[in-house]
Amino acid sequence: MWTCPKCERPFRREGQHHYCSEKTIDEIFEGKPDEVVMAFDDVLIATAEWEPNLITPARKAIMFTNKKAWMVVRPMTKVLELAFFTDKMIHSPLLHKSTLDHMGKKKYRHTIRLSGPDELTPEAVLLMRKGYDWGNR
Repeated sequence: MWTCPKCERPFRREGQHHYCSEKTIDEIFEGKPDEVVMAFDDVLIATAEWEPNLITPARKAIMFTNKKAWMVVRPMTKVLELAFFTDKMIHSPLLHKSTLDHMGKKKYRHTIRLSGPDELTPEAVLLMRKGYDWGNR
């Protein structure tokens, strides 16, 4: 792992291209509805015991990283979007979208959207865990 000396985010490769951000997680959530913030709290609780799991702010998102970035969380106007990655396509009615990731042709991006607290089901957490396990290989 390499840590950017400017933004202190970890990356898999030394000098990996990224956009440094000096924002905090709280700043990323500024102006977002309380329901979106509480949905993020549910994500933090669901993943609290998954180690290693580094949670860092990016420009407009929050990165979840173990050996590589396995999930990107974006607070939007009305929803919290969780985008996690795997090496295989997943089909589930819980997923908002699943597609080949545009950043590379070796991984799939799956999104779950939450509009408030208590919407993160145990089944959705199991799907997210697939992303965590993929990132930890």
